[in-house]
Amino acid sequence: MIIASWNINSIRIRVDQVINYLKKEKIDILLLQEIKTEDKNFPYDEFKKKGYYSYSNGQKSYNGVAIISKKELEIDINNFKDPLKQSRYICAEINYKNNNFLLISIYLPNGNPINTEKYDYKKKWMDSFAKLIKGKIKKNKNIIIAGDFNVIPNENDVDNPDDWLNDALFKLEIRKKFRDLLNLGFKDGLRLFNQEPKQYTFWDYQQGSWQRNKGLRIDHFLISDNMLGNLKKIEIDKYTRGNERPSDHAPIKCVLI
Repeated sequence: MIIASWNINSIRIRVDQVINYLKKEKIDILLLQEIKTEDKNFPYDEFKKKGYYSYSNGQKSYNGVAIISKKELEIDINNFKDPLKQSRYICAEINYKNNNFLLISIYLPNGNPINTEKYDYKKKWMDSFAKLIKGKIKKNKNIIIAGDFNVIPNENDVDNPDDWLNDALFKLEIRKKFRDLLNLGFKDGLRLFNQEPKQYTFWDYQQGSWQRNKGLRIDHFLISDNMLGNLKKIEIDKYTRGNERPSDHAPIKCVLI
């Protein structure tokens, strides 16, 4: 099974890129973040014509998450209580080799600028999400969490760490909350396969960041310890950032055996 996660930065602008990626990489399930549309305007029919089911938890102009799947899924969007009632969470229960696992996609708040309500919201969101996962893992130890976490975990996940010390993506207390989530029983999936620096998933549109490879690793797959035996590889499909009118994020892809 191949699962990918991609902050698409507007699905209606990039639906053709998504369909091309699904076909090229033979994706079974694609998790999307920042779809930037209400559910009524999501391009369900475009995916249906290509043989995919699609599910969204959207809102007007901002945020929003979705799942595109080769198979029909049972979806939950209401279990997580967002502190500001924004659309940042979607969950599916996946039947895989006669065993069910939870697949959770999130678009975690950016939190900038610090010392504002936006930063407080990010901290509250992370606390609420950790509480949710504590409850879920007691019932099902097979969980994959993926998406845009807006968290730079370590110094080797950003081009120049000193520039980010007072940014909400790299603040020490935010990274600690990320580690606290891992300590519930998860591994940072990419780092199980690739310890090299400069493994980025995001490059800003400004200042030639893509061309200069000045990026960030903020999109992640967290794999529960119970599922590590099912994990074949996790990698970043960076080439998509070179598309015409690309998202500023690249997909991260997980292969299960």
